[in-house]
This record gives sequence, structure tokens and C-alpha cells, in this order.
Amino acid sequence: MNVYAIGDLHLPGGDCKPMDVFGAHWEGHFDKIRRDWKSKVGPEDVVLIPGDISWAMKMEEALADLKAIGELPGRIILLRGNHDYWWCGITKLRELLPPGMYAVQNDAMRMEDTVFCGTRGWTLPGPGSPAEDEKIYSRELQRMEMSLEKAKALGGDRLVVMCHYPPLGEGGAETRLSQLLDRYRPDDVVYGHLHGASLRGAVTGEIHGIRYHCVSCDGLNFQVYRLP
Repeated sequence: MNVYAIGDLHLPGGDCKPMDVFGAHWEGHFDKIRRDWKSKVGPEDVVLIPGDISWAMKMEEALADLKAIGELPGRIILLRGNHDYWWCGITKLRELLPPGMYAVQNDAMRMEDTVFCGTRGWTLPGPGSPAEDEKIYSRELQRMEMSLEKAKALGGDRLVVMCHYPPLGEGGAETRLSQLLDRYRPDDVVYGHLHGASLRGAVTGEIHGIRYHCVSCDGLNFQVYRLP
């Protein structure tokens, strides 16, 4: 079983929202992703999508995007991003997902000997940040710990954590989230959220024995990324 990841698909959500307004390289981006995905991913492989899946505002508007993703090979695990306003209650969402597609929300799941878990995360609060950022960030820390505890209970030989927001600070600086991850020692952490010029600050590589991977699709040239 290979594990792949690609985030921030930003599918149109029924509105045919053109992504090339963010640069010509986004033109036909899902066609590029689809071609590459089909060339690499087998039916028993896993593909992680850590958020910003669809621009849809309501679940019924996102169904066509989920169906399009669900037609691709592999077992697909979704995580909510900051733009996934369509993401409804997790029980209802899981009932509506296509076969072979799963959603993680403050919990964990095991496939063969690998356990997957995670939560969205949030903007790292700093001096002058709105009080709301601190409140949301603290809540996401609680959710991540809950997710990691559930992952621990599932056992397995490998632990892969999904975030949407970067878990590390600038230049790989420690954060409260990365300190929490250090306590549980996952093998890999995948995240997205960054685009364009901000990708230059993305942290990819091993820190404290944990491999970090930024998998925003434009940073991957719209190709699925295979975890080592």
C-alpha cells in the first residue's frame, strides 16, 4: 500500500469558479491532477486530501466535486480546510461520501498497518493577533490531541497526521502544535493551505524525527505526492 497526498484541490462547487485568476498555471488544474493520479495510484493505495477540497458553500453543491474525486483510483481520506464551508456534520458527511472515500474529523482510522488522523489547525497566533485566533488555535490543539489519542488506541506500525494549516512556524520554528506532535511521534505530517509566494516558506523535511510534507497542489505542480 502506497500513501499519496495532494491538498487544496479547490474544485468549483457547482459555480465553475475559474482558478486561473490565481495564475495561468491553474488553468485546467484538475485535469492535470486527474491524469497524474490515474497514472500512479492503484486501487489499494491511499490518497490524502488535507483540506480546501471544494469552493461549494452547501453540501449539495459539493457532491459533484466529491463524485469526480471518488471516480479516481485508490482509497481517499479527506480532511476539512478553511474554505470547506460545505462540510456538514461528520455523520451526515460520511453517509454521503462515494464508496472508497473517508473523512477524518478529530478522530483516526486505520488501513492495514498505517493509522491516519488529524484536524484542520489554524493560523498561528502572535502579538497583535485577534483574540478569536487564540481561541480557535487552542481548540484545534485539543482536537489534535483527541485525534492522536484515538490513533494511539488503534495501534499500527505507522502514524500519518493530516493538518490543513502549517503546523510549524516560519523556518520550521516550534509551535504549540508541533510540540504536541513531538509528544506522539508520528512518522509523517502532511499539510497544505499555502499557495503562490507563500510556498517559499513551506517547511518540508525531517524535524525531531518527524517528516513534514507541504502538499498544496500548485506546489506539487498538480501531481500527487508519494510519501516515503
